[in-house]
Amino acid sequence: MKFNKTKLDGVWVIEPNIFQDHRGQFLETFREEQFREKNLPSEFVQDNISTSARNTVRGLHYQKQPHAQVKLVMAVTGTILDVAVDLRKNSKTFGHYFSATLSAENRNMMLVPDGFAHGFSVLSDHATVLYKCSSYYNKPTERGIFWNDPELNIDWKVDEPVISEKDEHLPVLSNLPKEDLFN
Repeated sequence: MKFNKTKLDGVWVIEPNIFQDHRGQFLETFREEQFREKNLPSEFVQDNISTSARNTVRGLHYQKQPHAQVKLVMAVTGTILDVAVDLRKNSKTFGHYFSATLSAENRNMMLVPDGFAHGFSVLSDHATVLYKCSSYYNKPTERGIFWNDPELNIDWKVDEPVISEKDEHLPVLSNLPKEDLFN
């Protein structure tokens, strides 16, 4: 695997080694020892699969401590724009975002550490997204940021976004309670 640092400290784009022949392809999506060698989180307790249609925007979601989640995200089918927003109040990149295109073709993954909100948009007709989480889902600590926050100015690369009712009513970053931010 090739580990690529991004402009946000702790967010990585990971390119797996793909072995392809006349039968198809094989790749490893996670190898604990390689993550440990890079001092990256390597303990995951929950895997999730999300399926969505074109123009769907999911996010921006996160969980407060002590249930904050590291996520390792991959598009199993289709193509997504994966987005991480820095919520670490003492970070020099607080409120900045990074996005990467993850697809069934490139097989790239994005590692989103705790302290970040996460979301994605679907750029293909359909997409299936698999993501590993370092903590279990915990509804009382679930939080989010409005997907179309003008301060963040994220280009989701979709024309007519399809948004859940819950995501339409999330606060903008500047209205988040201070206790919801990370150190």
